[in-house]
Amino acid sequence: MPQATHEDAKLILHLYELRREERMRKAREWMAGEFRASTLEEAMKIAPPGSGMNASYRMVTTYWDMVAAFIVNGVLDQELFFQSGRELLYTWEKVKPVVLEMRAARKNPNILKNLEKVGNDFAAWVIAHDGQEAYDEFLKQVRPGR
Repeated sequence: MPQATHEDAKLILHLYELRREERMRKAREWMAGEFRASTLEEAMKIAPPGSGMNASYRMVTTYWDMVAAFIVNGVLDQELFFQSGRELLYTWEKVKPVVLEMRAARKNPNILKNLEKVGNDFAAWVIAHDGQEAYDEFLKQVRPGR
């Protein structure tokens, strides 16, 4: 297993700073509080194309897909990131119910592929470290009432 480096830590800190940008902060807040979709149809009602909500959805999901690409391609140490980057997992679990439909509708099997891979690996990591019960509780926070 590769050892985390100072460069990994610097990249994580830089990614954190990017998340603090005002528009990104508002998009993340919207995603956490307002985005509750189990189907593509529900997602399109919540965040119709051309809307500010759709822009927020795209901003948050593409940001975390980019971070996931760094992990998938070995630019960022996965273990170090998993110790502090739970928002990526939170975002994956929020969008997971609609991603397969979105891929089929857009005829693009690669939509959020990095986010999916790292999100699934992250879920397995959390279960291994915290247990299935803790992960189930986490999912209740992500998708309350589902």
